[in-house]
Amino acid sequence: MNQDITFINEKIREESQIVDRIIMEMEKTIIGQKPLLEKMIIGILTSGHILIEGVPGLAKTLAIKTLSEVLNLDFSRIQFTPDLLPADLTGTQVFNPKTTDFYVKKGPIFANLILADEINRAPAKVQSALLEAMQEKQITIGDDTLKLDKPFMVMATQNPIEQEGTYPLPEAQVDRFLLKIKVDYPTKEEEKAIVKRMTGYNSVPISKVCDKADIFRMHESYKMVYMDEKIHDYIINLVFATREPEKAGLPKLKNLIEFGASPRASIGLTEAAKALAFIRRRGYVTPEDVKLIGRDVLRHRIILSYEAEAEEMTSDDIITEIFNNVVVP
Repeated sequence: MNQDITFINEKIREESQIVDRIIMEMEKTIIGQKPLLEKMIIGILTSGHILIEGVPGLAKTLAIKTLSEVLNLDFSRIQFTPDLLPADLTGTQVFNPKTTDFYVKKGPIFANLILADEINRAPAKVQSALLEAMQEKQITIGDDTLKLDKPFMVMATQNPIEQEGTYPLPEAQVDRFLLKIKVDYPTKEEEKAIVKRMTGYNSVPISKVCDKADIFRMHESYKMVYMDEKIHDYIINLVFATREPEKAGLPKLKNLIEFGASPRASIGLTEAAKALAFIRRRGYVTPEDVKLIGRDVLRHRIILSYEAEAEEMTSDDIITEIFNNVVVP
């Protein structure tokens, strides 16, 4: 077994070198958001979607556009508004008078990286169309079902400070996102560097670091990352603590959680922890990997009770309690 882990470790160290180059290239444009950049790469590796919550002006759009340039992938930005129709997202059938038949005109969803900007401003029908694309990796237009290109990742944003005129995302759709990331303001030093770069004369050119073949190879390589049985048990114990907190020695959380995380959380946490280990150029997962990415995997999958809201408890507070009490292997 030790020989197998040694081989995997060497293999992952070799295959993951490209991740360092991707991040270095992105940091030419993006300053002070390395955790966000790493989590976006986790989304690419695992074919998982990402929901980002943050105020405007924190380089969310620039980050995913830069990622698409570095990875040499097609990028599409969709501004979600209350008057958006499903056809504006997926495309529609168009009549050709010369041939007297219909052909499919594809919408902006047919790209590799999708930025769904302010996703909670779109009505339910549009969100349902996006849900099919996220889950099934396909789009239905009339009688035609069209497969989406691989890789395919949706990075959706929502503004936490404006709730008027928004449509809250259904729990079923939120659960489709692998990660929910909260983006905070930069530090003073980072903001100074941002101002200097954005107000300077010379723009920094971005180079293409890899292509689709490299991405598919990374996707296969991260699956090789070894996870010990004790780490598997640790992940299951964390997820079950959100459903049955009293059995996890956290009876005070019982009345604060309406619904715990689904089995999709266990799968997502396993995949994300492996991908994080890959990014850190390790061939094995540690409990620290699980903790580092666990908050982003779980925060949108725990539905709080009215009692928790009355006590101004957040899902992050709940997760902190769980991490502090579930035994680490």
